[in-house]
Amino acid sequence: MNLPQKERSFVAIKPDGVQRSLVGEIIKRFERTGLKLVCLKMTMATADKCWTHYNKDEKWYEEKGANVVKNRTNAGLPIEKEAIEYGRDIIGALVKFMTCGPVVVMVWEGNQAVNIVKKLVGGTEPTTSDVGTIRGDLTLDSYELSNLASRAVRNLIHCSDKPEEAEREIAIWLDPKEILSYRLVQEQILYDVNIDGLLE
Repeated sequence: MNLPQKERSFVAIKPDGVQRSLVGEIIKRFERTGLKLVCLKMTMATADKCWTHYNKDEKWYEEKGANVVKNRTNAGLPIEKEAIEYGRDIIGALVKFMTCGPVVVMVWEGNQAVNIVKKLVGGTEPTTSDVGTIRGDLTLDSYELSNLASRAVRNLIHCSDKPEEAEREIAIWLDPKEILSYRLVQEQILYDVNIDGLLE
């Protein structure tokens, strides 16, 4: 049985987060919750790895492409291809963006790690992400602007949506040997039933 405090979340600081020197700020926000960093690596993403990571189906391409068609129509821009192709272009733009510079990949561990990380990261679109979140506080891009420019939304960071998704993503980006198992002193105060012995 997996213990709740061992749940893991995958996080990737995207090239914009690295280039804007926000790696330390982002890590600090996760550390303050009590989550444990069990893997940290700076790497160059490959296109193949990114396509595998994003793992979208035809339905997703069709739905997202329909939004692009709507935005282009509202902006008076021509519709030059089927909605599904615009949907595929979204992932193509993400892959291009994710491979343009170094990324920092991490694994965070702790009780409900996936939901804690998602709460700190905020919504996907920076302009509508809540104040206090990483995306809400540290960047300002929007779907509309990125769609019109035919580029990926620059939202600093990726995080897993569900625990099973986290495990899938971790397996894509990291070798199991890179994930450390160690004890943090703070885990006693966060998880142990018996906290006798704190006083001298």
